[in-house]
Amino acid sequence: MKETVTPPPAPAFDRRMLEALICPASQSTLEYDAERQELVSRAAELAYPIRDGIPVMLVDEARRLDD
Repeated sequence: MKETVTPPPAPAFDRRMLEALICPASQSTLEYDAERQELVSRAAELAYPIRDGIPVMLVDEARRLDD
């Protein structure tokens, strides 16, 4: 009988990191959206994904807020 292996949960985003990060497009502050696991720049209208607890701060990887 095979045993089912459950992968460990993704590491949580450290909110203290938010204070050190700014939007690369607008140089503005970011808001943390816990439900979508994104960092949101209202000024640039972009949302940067957080993957495995690591913010992906690349404009090319960001989602437009109007999507």
